[in-house]
Amino acid sequence: MTQKTIACLTKLRPFFGDCLNRMQQMGHLDLDSRKGKAPGGYNCPLAESGAPFIFMNAAGTLDDVTTMVHEGGHAIHSFLCHSLELNGFKEYPTEIAEVASMAMELFTMQHWDVFFSDPNELSRAKEQQLERVITIFPWIATIDKFQHWLYTNPGHTSKEREAMWMSILHEFSSPVVDFSGLEKYRAVLWQRQLHLFEVPFYYIEYGIAQLGAIGLWQQYKNNPGQAIENYLSALSLGGTKTLPELFEAAELKFDFSSATISKLMGFVKSELDQITLTTSS
Repeated sequence: MTQKTIACLTKLRPFFGDCLNRMQQMGHLDLDSRKGKAPGGYNCPLAESGAPFIFMNAAGTLDDVTTMVHEGGHAIHSFLCHSLELNGFKEYPTEIAEVASMAMELFTMQHWDVFFSDPNELSRAKEQQLERVITIFPWIATIDKFQHWLYTNPGHTSKEREAMWMSILHEFSSPVVDFSGLEKYRAVLWQRQLHLFEVPFYYIEYGIAQLGAIGLWQQYKNNPGQAIENYLSALSLGGTKTLPELFEAAELKFDFSSATISKLMGFVKSELDQITLTTSS
């Protein structure tokens, strides 16, 4: 996993591979699952060395690939901000932090052949990735609307909570999917989102960041070199600029209108259709 990820990121830009190489040499990559190891995955910036630490639990699945390149994006962000003069500048908005990681997921797709030698498996992996990019938005909307009700109505009963959750879930669910037999599971589906318990109101940021990541990927498809430069320019600023200014540095629109979102999703859909066509043929 480590060497394949380094090879994948090196194809994008040697600097990316160098960063992970340094982390590996310093023992800052704890990637494989083992008995007694805590679950999850994260990137932890380390102030003194400037080389962050990545923790995850690889198990031989597609999620291992996306988690590793995702956390790799966070790691690159940590490296780029380490030289900033003030520690406060190294604390950047969560939205741009997730742009760093989500954009890396999309950038690296072009080089996922280092993980998948079978062309059909590679196409299926890309297809699943883009399906996630699309389907995450209604789920984010569902969680965000529910938590606003949840925390502004602290005296609600369990029955009222379940009724409101099911109403919101239905609002953002596809009408063409048959969920018969899953009613009991769907009634408590909100509990799978730990953000509601651990970091309330920190989830809409993923939607903002995903739109930024899609915008950078669209740039990458048109001009890879310039897109990477825009990515590096924005991330190098750390927290020295406001979020709209950071988006501007990446040549992204800080615009979440229906027209802008529609264009971005149309782009993702067109890329997904091309991959689906390749898989079926």
